[in-house]
Amino acid sequence: MSELRRILRALGYSREGLASAFRNEAAFRSECWLAALLLPVALALPLPLLFRAYLVFAVLLVLITELLNSAIEATVDRISSEIHPLAKRAKDMGSAAVFLALVNALLVWLLALWSMLGHAAG
Repeated sequence: MSELRRILRALGYSREGLASAFRNEAAFRSECWLAALLLPVALALPLPLLFRAYLVFAVLLVLITELLNSAIEATVDRISSEIHPLAKRAKDMGSAAVFLALVNALLVWLLALWSMLGHAAG
């Protein structure tokens, strides 16, 4: 039973983390709204299941990366409000990770849609 309690507590912490990010991080909110739009579209597109999974995974990767970036920023801010080159580097790297996740999502979506249009024309 203690294992079940541990899992339930972990789920609670995850829910709190998602709620906190949604409340406090404008970028995460924007990406959640985008995900709310794109995920149903991904599931409805006339693509093979694997392609639809790629679309879903690409969108979720953006959310995951944004959460990690926000955690890095919160940790750096908690340690010190002083401007420091290492703090800037950590925050910039987190931002770059989100950027790459967004580029990845865009490319996956473009390739899947291109494939869909190519099959329709062929």
